[in-house]
Amino acid sequence: MDVLTLGPALSTRVVVFVAGAGGDPRRHLPLLEALADNGCRVIAPCFRRFDTPRPSTVELVSRLRDLIEALEREASPEAEVTAIGHSIGGWAALCLAGATPYGRDGEPMKVPREPRVGRLVLYAPAAGWFAVPGALDAVTAPMLVYAGALDTVTPVAQATHLKTAPAPVDLRVVPDAGHFSFMHTPPPGTHEDPAFDHHGFLTELTEATITFAIGP
Repeated sequence: MDVLTLGPALSTRVVVFVAGAGGDPRRHLPLLEALADNGCRVIAPCFRRFDTPRPSTVELVSRLRDLIEALEREASPEAEVTAIGHSIGGWAALCLAGATPYGRDGEPMKVPREPRVGRLVLYAPAAGWFAVPGALDAVTAPMLVYAGALDTVTPVAQATHLKTAPAPVDLRVVPDAGHFSFMHTPPPGTHEDPAFDHHGFLTELTEATITFAIGP
């Protein structure tokens, strides 16, 4: 597994970044570089793109195991970990922090956890797996959550549901933003709403993410 790492190797402030279905964290590279410039050790595994819009349980759990392996290899055991995820990466970050996803059969999925995750930053999170009552009961890590008002892939309602967790949740719905508005390099063929200031938003997003990840 290829892992993009940035920032000071011995930092006790670690960010694990989880890309969406495409698996390429370099689409968010300016954000990751800014986190590293502010003293964070950034660990961002590069995954193979999911072949279908609905990956199997085996594929999903494999990503979680790879994330934990990357943390064990690249981060100090004493590190404070902030998990940042976009789309299905948000699903993974929530699982690491204790959330229990439910499959299409209505049964809970057995997923590995990472107890060092103390903060979550989620962009357009794929949170439909956690719609069952109690699925978020074990999530106590504070969350900064962004949702695009025009997102048809992971609609705002999925992000809103995260407020049922016992953790403090700062939910920010972004007008005119879609599912890929959180990427510095969106996939080919995607288009933004003409009213959306992509560059200005990403500047604000990066600043807010750094402030949240570094903490007081």
